[in-house]
Amino acid sequence: MSRRLVLILAVTCAVAVGNLYFPQAVGPLIAAGLGVPADEAALVVTATQIGYTAGMVLLVPLGDRIRHRPLLVVLLSLTGLALLGAGCAPALPPLVAASALVGLTTVAAQIIGPLAAGLVAPDRRGVVLGTLLSGSTGGMLLARAFSGVLGEWLGWRAPYLVASVVALVLAAVLRHAVPDTAPDASAARRPYGAFLAEPLRLLRAEPELRRSCFYQAAAFGGFSAVWTSLALLLTGPVYGMGAQALGLLALVGGVTMLCTPLAGRLVDRHGPDLVSLVSLIGILVAAAVLAAGGLGGAAGLAALTVGTLLMDTAMQSGSVANQSRVYALRPDARSRLNTAYMACAYSGGTAGSWLGVRAHTWCGWPGVCALLGLLACAALLRHVVARRGRPGTTVRPYAQPASRAAGEGGEGGP
Repeated sequence: MSRRLVLILAVTCAVAVGNLYFPQAVGPLIAAGLGVPADEAALVVTATQIGYTAGMVLLVPLGDRIRHRPLLVVLLSLTGLALLGAGCAPALPPLVAASALVGLTTVAAQIIGPLAAGLVAPDRRGVVLGTLLSGSTGGMLLARAFSGVLGEWLGWRAPYLVASVVALVLAAVLRHAVPDTAPDASAARRPYGAFLAEPLRLLRAEPELRRSCFYQAAAFGGFSAVWTSLALLLTGPVYGMGAQALGLLALVGGVTMLCTPLAGRLVDRHGPDLVSLVSLIGILVAAAVLAAGGLGGAAGLAALTVGTLLMDTAMQSGSVANQSRVYALRPDARSRLNTAYMACAYSGGTAGSWLGVRAHTWCGWPGVCALLGLLACAALLRHVVARRGRPGTTVRPYAQPASRAAGEGGEGGP
C-alpha cells in the first residue's frame, strides 16, 4: 500500500466525513435564502444524520460482499449527485430529501477503513488507520470553516456545489487508484437481509469486539458529554462568551490530526492494549483538568483548552487502538465488524450527549467532569479484567492465527 494511496484514501475520508458537518455552518444562510424559520432549516442537518445512520446499517456491511473499488466509486458518485441536487433545490422539502440521500451515501470513510486494513501488513496497520483517522478529523474540523466562509461569500448553495464537484472528482480518482479486491466468496452468496444481521451475530461471538466497542462507547460518550455541555458553560454566567468561542476551542482539536498517526505507530510496535490503557488514563486525567475550567477566568479557560486537547487526543488514539484490534479479528468480515463497532460508538456518543446535559443541569460543570471520569474508570476496570483474564500472554492482540492470516491474501495482501 503506497503512501500515495494512503493520502488519496485519507482525503476521501476527509471529504466523506466533511459532508456530514458542513451543513451545520450554513443553516442560518439556508433559512434566510429559502425564507423559512431557522428551526425548520435545521431539518437539513437532522436529515443528513438520519441518512448517515441508515447508511451505516444498510451499506457499510456491503464492503464484505461487493468489491471495494466499484462500491466506493458508486457511493461517491451518488453522493456527488445528491449534493448537486441539494445545491439546486428550489425549496426546503427537496433540500431535506437530498440531504438524507447525502447522509445515506457518504459512508465511504467506514468502507475505506476495512479496505486499508486488508491492504496493509499487520505491523503497519496502526499507522495507516491513524492517518485515515487524521483525514476524518480534518474533514470534520475544516468542513464547517470552509462552508461558513464560502456560504457568506457566495450564498448557501456554493458549499453544496463545490462539495459535489469534489466528490465526483474523487470517484474518478478512486476508479483508477484503488486496487480491485475480491470479497469473501461465502459472504457474496448470502441473502442481503441475513447479511445485515451479521454485525449483531459478531457482537455475540467476538469478545474482543465487545471489549473494543465498550471502550469506544465509554470514551466517545464522555467526549460528547463534555462538548455538548461546553456550550452551556462558555455562554453561561461563568464566562459569558458567544457561541463562536466554542468553535475556536474546537479548532484546538486539530492537533489530534498529528497525534493519531503517532498513536498508530505505537499500536504497531506495542499492540493496541497498551495504547488503550494510556488513552483511558489520559481521559481520566483530562476529566481532572477540565474540572478546573469551572473556575472561570484566564486560568479556567486555559484548563478547558488543555483538558479538551488531552481528551480529544486520548479519545482518537484509543479509537486507533480499538479499530486495529477489531480489524484483526476476522479478515473476511471487517466491514461487518466496523458496522457493529461504529454503531456502538455512536450509541455511546448519543447517550453521552443526553447524560451530559442532565449532569450539567443537576450538578453543573463538575457533574459533567465527574461523568467523564466515571466513564473512563468503567472502561479502565474492564481493561484490567481483560488483562487479568490473559495472564502471562505475550501475543499481541492483532497477531493472526495461521488460518486467519491466510485470509489476508484474498483482500490484496500486505
